[in-house]
Amino acid sequence: MDKIGVREVIEIGGFMFNEHTIIMTWITMIFTVIVAKLATRNVKEIPDGFFQSAVEMIVDLVQDKIKSIIGPEGLYLTHYFLTLFLYLMIANWQGLTPIGESPTNDLNTTLGMGFMTSIAVHFVAFRNKGISHLHHFIEPFAPFIIVNVIEELARPCTLAFRLFGNILAGEVLIIIMLALVPWYANWIPSTIWVCFSIFVGIIQAFIFTTLSITYMAPSVKGHE
Repeated sequence: MDKIGVREVIEIGGFMFNEHTIIMTWITMIFTVIVAKLATRNVKEIPDGFFQSAVEMIVDLVQDKIKSIIGPEGLYLTHYFLTLFLYLMIANWQGLTPIGESPTNDLNTTLGMGFMTSIAVHFVAFRNKGISHLHHFIEPFAPFIIVNVIEELARPCTLAFRLFGNILAGEVLIIIMLALVPWYANWIPSTIWVCFSIFVGIIQAFIFTTLSITYMAPSVKGHE
C-alpha cells in the first residue's frame, strides 16, 4: 500500500477490480493449502513436527469453540471453520511483509467473507430443517419479519467492518511510523508494532470465526 486510501484498479469486461487484492487473495489461498499439506504430511499419532503440532492446536481450539457454542452435533462443520480461521489468519499477516498487502484491508474482501458465512448459515439451516427454517423470520410475531431481515443483513456487515477496520488501521499505523521516525531508527517502533500486529491478526481471525460459529448455532440446534 504505497499511499493510504489509494488503490490501483483494472477494468475487465466493464467491471473494476483491485488487482492487489486479487493477487494477495490467491497468494493467501496458496499459502493456506501449503500449510494444510505440510500439516497432514506424514501425520503421526504423537506429532513431532512444527506444522502438525501447530495445526492440531488450531483444530482443538476450533473444535472446543464449536462444542461450547453449538454442541458436539456441530463438529461436522470443523473443516469449514478451520479453513476460515487459517485463511483469515494468513490473509491478515500478508500486509506485514515488505511487498505484501492484506486482502482483508479491502472492504470488498471482508464483505465477501461475511456474506459467505451468511450463505453457509442458511445452507446448513435448509439442510437440517428444510423450508421450516424460514419460520424464524416471523417469530415471535409476523410483523417482526422486518426486524429479523434487518438483523440477517446486519450480521455479515458487522463481521466485515470489524475485520476491515482493525486490519487497515494496523497497516496504516505502520506506514505512519515509517514516515515519522528517521530511517535509521524506524525499525524499532515498526518491529514492535509488527509483532503486535501478528497477535492482532490471530485475534481478529479468531473473533471472526467465533462469531461465525455463533451465527451458525441456530441452524444446527434450532432458533431460541
